[in-house]
Amino acid sequence: MDNRKYLPLIIITAIVLIVLLTISNSIIYKVKSGERAVIFNTLTGELDKSNVIGPGFHGKVPWSDAYIYDVTENQIEETMDVLDKNGLNINVDITVRFHPVYDSIGEIYETFRLDYIRRLVIPEVRSTVRQVMGRYTAEEIYSTKRPEVEGSIKTETDAILGAPGNNIEMRALLIRSIKLPEQIRLAIENKLTQEQEALAYQFRLDKEKSEAERKRIAAEGEAVANKIINSSLTDELLKMRGIEATIDISTSPNSKVIVIGSGKEGLPLILGGN
Repeated sequence: MDNRKYLPLIIITAIVLIVLLTISNSIIYKVKSGERAVIFNTLTGELDKSNVIGPGFHGKVPWSDAYIYDVTENQIEETMDVLDKNGLNINVDITVRFHPVYDSIGEIYETFRLDYIRRLVIPEVRSTVRQVMGRYTAEEIYSTKRPEVEGSIKTETDAILGAPGNNIEMRALLIRSIKLPEQIRLAIENKLTQEQEALAYQFRLDKEKSEAERKRIAAEGEAVANKIINSSLTDELLKMRGIEATIDISTSPNSKVIVIGSGKEGLPLILGGN
């Protein structure tokens, strides 16, 4: 059997396969989990911002480019020098976690291309940190208002990154450390120690004042009570109470009572008893 007649068909098939393999990378692309893509038409120069493509295998025309974005959470760590309200130099370490808004990849690419972290996130974070810390003193940043400072930086950075046209969602912002000149740090810590000691002394003083006031009120109450009792103790009342006490004693089963004559103020005399 002569197979030479099939040779042209085999050659054509081989050429087609080679061509398909060659152009496959330009017509088929894969978007992985945690990624999104947008298509740019090189002939028309238009970016299809409204069509954000999710994970999976996808096809496109050879004259279009697929730009693939990593939309998983990113993290940057910045160490920077800032000035406080009084112009004192402070070294601060900042950590920021963020990710692009999934459905806004086209807008992000149009404005920042694939380098939105370097062109947008890092400059805005550094600028906001400097602005916020410039509103506080070193002592406030280092100790008394650190949570407030951290919260203000997060709120203001989030507002800028999430604004229309930026489309970055910030997940967290943390101040890892704050470093002051050693002399300033020691002065602040010494001041804080003295303030704590003063508060402890004031607490003890207030406690002693409260106890003295309590005793004064108790003494005044007791004096008023005694005055009322003394004013109510008439001779007739004392005689009546004496008679009642005598009757109680005389009826006691454990007492042997002998009454002889009468005592002072006309009360009977009681002798004996077990």
